[in-house]
Amino acid sequence: MSTQDIILIANGDLRTSANQKCEEAQRAMEALLIKAIEKEGRSVRRGHEFDAKKGHSFIDSHKYGIEVFRNIPKHAPIIVAEAVWQYSHHLLQGLLTHEGPILTVANWSGTWPGLVGMLNLNGSLTKAGVNYSTLWSDDFSDEVFLQGLRSWLTIGSVSHATAHVKSYEQAGVPADAEQLGADFARKFRDHKEIMGVFDEGCMGMYNAIIPDELIHKTGVFKERLSQSALYAKMLTVKEEEARAIYQWLLDRGMTFKFGPSEEEDLTENQILQQCKMYIAAVRIAEEYGCATIGIQYQQGLKDLAPASDLVEGLLNNVERPPVYDESGKELYSGEAIPHFNEVDECSGLDGLITYKLWRQLGFAPENTLHDLRWGRHYSGPGGKNLSETLDAYVWVFLISGAAPPAHFIGGFKGTSSERQPSMYFRLGGGTVKGVSKPGWIVWSRIFIDGGQLCYDTGLGEIVALPQE
Repeated sequence: MSTQDIILIANGDLRTSANQKCEEAQRAMEALLIKAIEKEGRSVRRGHEFDAKKGHSFIDSHKYGIEVFRNIPKHAPIIVAEAVWQYSHHLLQGLLTHEGPILTVANWSGTWPGLVGMLNLNGSLTKAGVNYSTLWSDDFSDEVFLQGLRSWLTIGSVSHATAHVKSYEQAGVPADAEQLGADFARKFRDHKEIMGVFDEGCMGMYNAIIPDELIHKTGVFKERLSQSALYAKMLTVKEEEARAIYQWLLDRGMTFKFGPSEEEDLTENQILQQCKMYIAAVRIAEEYGCATIGIQYQQGLKDLAPASDLVEGLLNNVERPPVYDESGKELYSGEAIPHFNEVDECSGLDGLITYKLWRQLGFAPENTLHDLRWGRHYSGPGGKNLSETLDAYVWVFLISGAAPPAHFIGGFKGTSSERQPSMYFRLGGGTVKGVSKPGWIVWSRIFIDGGQLCYDTGLGEIVALPQE
């Protein structure tokens, strides 16, 4: 790779308040990264500067992203440095046509979600067929990171160890299990299901949109719905209906961390609005015959109503507050309505298939999307219970909504709801929070690569850990 200056860019949120509060963490991460690069004898130049009027230095819109890339030489090496959540479409148009080497880099933090943002961008670049390399680090001084950095600085690419990954053909799936899967897939495809999508393309997540010609092959067809229709339906829900949902949750022991301020705290009013959204979502799903739905919730709706987190967790739970249509008929009795967070259609297809297959196998069918947030080697009390000793690498999966209470220790009694941060959601709204039950899980991800639907899966064990 040439020795010209490396252009560093930092993508951010569309919301000014979020970018302002994340500026310090981003700058701290960049300082460590630049120090590591300069130690290798290379120079770094930022592709865009701090905007005093906005109070941050992030690329914060599609429009600004295009402006930034107009001033970046086409063959220059680019590093996308992410310490926080980002909207991929701000950069995608520039990276799609860039002809120089691209490196995406994230922090490795239990507090700041740069890894989540980078992985979303990576998924979008993979779907778009863009060549890129990727690295991550705690402090950008560890040898694994430095070896990867040197490789990129020298040849413009980074290779990662993948010996632990097996192709389907290598996995040695038992013949009876393979036949069961094939029979299920044939029945699922022939039966056909409707996926309700409340405004496609949340936060520029290009990777989360499945082209119709690909998803149709699975027997799933999209019903494109509108968040404005969801809000309009909320306005038809009676106050006593919302209170009945809220009381149902209280009766089952769910706790709500209320405070006095609408601007900064969770309030009963916010919860009641979310209960109206829950009823509205179920009624719309029934009206259109949806087997699964996804609510975008980040843009547009956030300026009209509290966040949909609580709604998502309830929809994903088989045991949930009953919802009736206007004539008094209970809707989806005894069933969850699988919800895909942030209208991630890859998650929606995966979740619906999992729900139906787990039902057939006699397993608890609740499932959810999770962010891969962080991980670290742990030695100490833990495992199936705290009387055991654990010595293993532990990953942290986290999502603010969508997680069903059935996954938590104590069910609804072990579930609490806290306010979404005001920097993201001005009108608040309660989350769904709990500690997962120890035991085995199947993790999976549907994604698009080379114009085809792809699927990765594996096993994981949830472990008990000390609270502190």
